[in-house]
Amino acid sequence: MFALLKKEIVSFFSSIVGYLVVVVFLAIVGLYLWIFPGDMNIFAGGYATIESLFVLAPWVFLFLVPAITMRLFAEEHKAGTLESLLTKPLSDWQIVNAKYLAGLLLVTISLLPTLIYFISVHFFLSNKSMDVGGTIGSYIGLFFLAAIYTSIGVFASSITQNQIVAFITGILLSFFFFIGFQYITELRIWGNFSVIIDYLGINRHYISISRGVIDSRDIIYFLSIIFSFLYLTKFALEKRKW
Repeated sequence: MFALLKKEIVSFFSSIVGYLVVVVFLAIVGLYLWIFPGDMNIFAGGYATIESLFVLAPWVFLFLVPAITMRLFAEEHKAGTLESLLTKPLSDWQIVNAKYLAGLLLVTISLLPTLIYFISVHFFLSNKSMDVGGTIGSYIGLFFLAAIYTSIGVFASSITQNQIVAFITGILLSFFFFIGFQYITELRIWGNFSVIIDYLGINRHYISISRGVIDSRDIIYFLSIIFSFLYLTKFALEKRKW
């Protein structure tokens, strides 16, 4: 399993695409936080915070994460190496988990440099008056959001041999789970069920945990969605054996 995990990470960074994805993410976030005028600009906000990062990053992750995960299974299937991978002395769960952890690690690597923004604001601009606890909670929420996006992206990659199809499918599914349920509840035809429908969306839990309060219900929700998509990925692999 660890050999497969290492293989995926090395493969990602052995091409310019891996570095390009990370650089593009950091460039987009950095430009909006420091350069472009507007509400998200740290200097224009009037107070020391990187809250704009946690507003912007989920939308950038909608494209970044599928770009990272689209090749994990689709490339193996197209190259004809997936069948040989499934015959190795690894269980389907080990294969799925190795691919998933590789994708999540790569997304986390792209997120880590944003700590420079936090350090810059906290130590150099804010006179240490920044809400550190709230910022840590926001990072935890963003990590769980990335974890769900990654599980969705891995599933999307497992059901097709076309990386572009996997990319688009990952974006659409991630978008739907992030904010789609919220749009559905605005139809005002669900009555009391609208609360339940809204609870199924990622954004509600992301906002909750980003306030700095770690609620076990939010953690259970994140873990449940992650497990569900990993299970669907395992099921998709099992179907290839039939």
